[in-house]
Amino acid sequence: MVDLQAQYAEIAEEVQQALHESLQRGDFINGAYTRSFAQKLAEYLGSGHCIPCANGTDALQIALMAAGLERGAEVIVPAFTYVATVEVIALLGLCPVPVDVDADTFNISVEAAKRALTPRTRAIVPVHLFGQCCDMEPLMQWAREHNLFVVEDNAQAIGSVYTFADGVQRAAGTMGQVGCTSFYPSKNLGAYGDGGAMFAQDAAMAELLQKIANHGQGQRYYHDIVGVNSRLDNLQAAVLQIKLARLSEYTQARQLAAARYDELLAPLQAAGLLRLPARAPYSTHVFHQYTLTLRDAAQRSALQAHLQKAGVPSMIYYPVPLYEQRAYADLLPADFDAERLPNTAFLCARVLSLPMHSHLTEEQQEHIADALRSFFGGTS
Repeated sequence: MVDLQAQYAEIAEEVQQALHESLQRGDFINGAYTRSFAQKLAEYLGSGHCIPCANGTDALQIALMAAGLERGAEVIVPAFTYVATVEVIALLGLCPVPVDVDADTFNISVEAAKRALTPRTRAIVPVHLFGQCCDMEPLMQWAREHNLFVVEDNAQAIGSVYTFADGVQRAAGTMGQVGCTSFYPSKNLGAYGDGGAMFAQDAAMAELLQKIANHGQGQRYYHDIVGVNSRLDNLQAAVLQIKLARLSEYTQARQLAAARYDELLAPLQAAGLLRLPARAPYSTHVFHQYTLTLRDAAQRSALQAHLQKAGVPSMIYYPVPLYEQRAYADLLPADFDAERLPNTAFLCARVLSLPMHSHLTEEQQEHIADALRSFFGGTS
């Protein structure tokens, strides 16, 4: 699904030199690379502040801790997302409220979020899924009207750009009170281990996030609040800084690969057999995933087996909606009704993601397209 070896081959010398320098200095925790990377990433995204941490899930948890929500407060989340988004809500004693998503973009439906508002709603976590932004302008306006804390889950869309109606552009993860991202190795900007970061425009919020991530201390051994221990180590920051310098190049390569897929698979869409990924008019797409939506859910298992036989990997992101996960069944609001989320159920039964990374070759994509066409009877 992701060719990390090909990517490493291009930067191996730089990575080895950076790791050697860090090892020579014994510079492991809060080191020079960590500080430098945080500054460069903030500049890249146009964010006022970047606070590195140990992983993307920690970033979400720390962000919600910074919101200061009372136990039992409701937090609206898309039902079609990875479990980490709701996991941290449950860990903090909050109530997750899954809502439906847009069937074309896969992102949270602003109208569905509005319908889920109750007197107990305190926050919302829009997830920029698969590589493009949620529709943040109406969402942020509505959130401000109801004094909701907005935490952007940007684990999959780093570098994506949202355009407001007045032409102002903002990077994904820089529009809510806090933005969160992950540097898991398969992400568009991935480390060689775990890592994450938070973004804030407000200096006071950034200071609070940093304090929570560092055992609740602003000054060493003086703990003002209950915090956690969540750090991005210097070796991972060294790798990430090297990759950050190439992130725009990696993004362009993914976009080119997506355009190739579009061209190769257009006949299958024209035949009504599947739907290709949609591009929202208000957002660029950085293609963390290239996700098809099949017309017939009954074909998905057979298609996966057919692709596997042809040497083509594929993945289902995500087969089970959050509201059907056993761990969260008892945490949903008493009046939760899954019938109100038809798009989520539809997508969970039909989505299939193809290999997507910055080093896909035309030959590889033609082979993948041939395998898909052969399954559907040679449509061309």
